[in-house]
Amino acid sequence: MLHVLLNKFYKPKKFKKNGDMKDVLVVALPMLLSMSFDTLMTFVDRLFLSKLSPAEMNASLGGGGMNLVFITFFTGMISYTTAMVAQRLGAKKKSECSKIFMQAVYLSIFSIPFLYLTIPVGHWVFGLQHLGAEQLAAQTTYFDILMFGGCINLVRNAVPCFFSGIGETKIVMKAAFVGMVVNIVCNYLLIYGVGPIPHLGIAGAAYGTLIGNLVSTIVLFASYFGKRYRVRFETTSSFAINGELMKELLKRGIPSGVEMFLNIMAFQLLILLFHGLGEVPATAASVMFNWDMVAYVPLMGLEVASTSLVGRYVGAKAGAAANRSTYSGLKIGWMYSLFIGVLFIFLPGVLTDIFKPEAVVASSDAFVVFASARPSAILMMRLATIYIMVEVLLVIYAGALRGAGDTVWVMFAASIMNWTATTVLYISAYVLHLSVEQCWFTLVCVYGTAPVIFWRRWKSGKWRKHVMDTGKLNKVQA
Repeated sequence: MLHVLLNKFYKPKKFKKNGDMKDVLVVALPMLLSMSFDTLMTFVDRLFLSKLSPAEMNASLGGGGMNLVFITFFTGMISYTTAMVAQRLGAKKKSECSKIFMQAVYLSIFSIPFLYLTIPVGHWVFGLQHLGAEQLAAQTTYFDILMFGGCINLVRNAVPCFFSGIGETKIVMKAAFVGMVVNIVCNYLLIYGVGPIPHLGIAGAAYGTLIGNLVSTIVLFASYFGKRYRVRFETTSSFAINGELMKELLKRGIPSGVEMFLNIMAFQLLILLFHGLGEVPATAASVMFNWDMVAYVPLMGLEVASTSLVGRYVGAKAGAAANRSTYSGLKIGWMYSLFIGVLFIFLPGVLTDIFKPEAVVASSDAFVVFASARPSAILMMRLATIYIMVEVLLVIYAGALRGAGDTVWVMFAASIMNWTATTVLYISAYVLHLSVEQCWFTLVCVYGTAPVIFWRRWKSGKWRKHVMDTGKLNKVQA
């Protein structure tokens, strides 16, 4: 059924207007689904762990978040590959698309030693949290395994940039689906232990994640070097290191990397601040953030689509099409957010109880903690409906501005927004001593209003002066 639906939309040559909803769906729908698969993979990991104890679930959120803090500078820097590939495709420089991609792969490999150097910093941060012994041990284990497997995750995040840049995202979706299935199966076997496979708990969740990501990466590389792309983009002739392309990737990508690093670090600090309030607020926040991830991460597929399409139309000097694709992305995003909002408003209790510990594996204390956290988690989920609708502005316009090359402004704006939210939470929780529900409401207010800044930036047209003339591309024409 899904294959039929995708094929129905995948007819780009017949579009009457570049940038309309069908044009966006060709790129966005597979990316939205692939992001959903990645989200479901992480969600199921934490769901499995929640059946052991809230401490295991909280540890996966804290350890996984810290891993993201350190890895996202590199993945964010490499992610600008999408815009560069899209710009070359729009300018009909197809052979450069594969060359740019290989620079991203090399950059991923070169980044691995620097990533490993950050592991002691993570341990130091965990020591400052005053966590319980059970959560601290589990969190450190989960973090270490993911960090030492960072070589897999870095390359895995680079490969989809080529396919999203050329607008052929169905293969990214298929690879993500295969990786998700492998991950879920491996996690079940490794977390709980089946037959001769030992019970590894949270370590099994980390190993399963790495195995799933490795399989997904292999699928994407097999497609990249397959006949279809080998002929069209000369992929087997793209291995040489290209100084000019690497320089451009670093110049444009570093602001994106800094932005993602600062944003994820701010988000991780949010989690640490909630966890510092005690086990009950930590559990309520973990349930909320798990569902928030389910709601938000698929929207990042629309952000990638926005970057890809705007970048392509920038390269083709088609400013009107770039505007149309942006507005089309907003319509799709709001339809998705409306569906999520209905679930959060009317079914928060059902969604919260999914994380209820299992009687056969959890202690009585785990049930007391969960029961105490449940009312807060339900209220927090309902409040989240407000900003989910507005967050569509953020992902669409941030993606569009990146595609146009306005990465420095996006870096500053997104970082200010996220660090403002973190500061507000600290003041609310640790200075004013508000309840966990009141603290969450202050965050909703910040995240619900800040994305309007991105909309105003796009409407102003100031991003046009940042469209770089590389010698191959000219400035976009309005």
